[in-house]
Amino acid sequence: MDHEYRYRPDLRTWYATAIHLLVFVAIAVALLLTYDGGYMLAWGVSLIVALVALMALSIPRRVRLTDESIEIYCISDYTNIEYSEIATVRKVEKGETKWFIPLFAGVGFFGYYGYFFNLRKLEVIKIYASKWCNFVEITDICEEKYYISCDDPEKFTAFVAQQTAENNAEDE
Repeated sequence: MDHEYRYRPDLRTWYATAIHLLVFVAIAVALLLTYDGGYMLAWGVSLIVALVALMALSIPRRVRLTDESIEIYCISDYTNIEYSEIATVRKVEKGETKWFIPLFAGVGFFGYYGYFFNLRKLEVIKIYASKWCNFVEITDICEEKYYISCDDPEKFTAFVAQQTAENNAEDE
């Protein structure tokens, strides 16, 4: 049986997206007014377009729980976490994510995704979220951590824990 969680950005994410776009447009206009053509204008605008394109292609769209794995779909990225590779799964309590800083990540531009550094535990984690709440932490057997946001983290955690236990029982 498949369960699917579609990513729906909250109001805070939409505001952050609008601010990002306004800043990018302001920088492009400032470059246009400062330089009358030339390579600086071309480099600046090209950098902004490339940055927006890279961020847009990494936006998470949905998470699908199948009988064999967790599938995370982004616009141009696909992550598959098999239940046999999951060591632990748990719901993240409120306030645990306040110590995260982005390393190579999109923050607020249609969601939160990429690599973040946890200052409290001094570890790198990968986040797929449409809003900065309702996180589920998945730790695989290689101790890689994934944080996924969903509308119902309790149901998500229960299903993944059940599938992981069934998968581990079959392997033994």
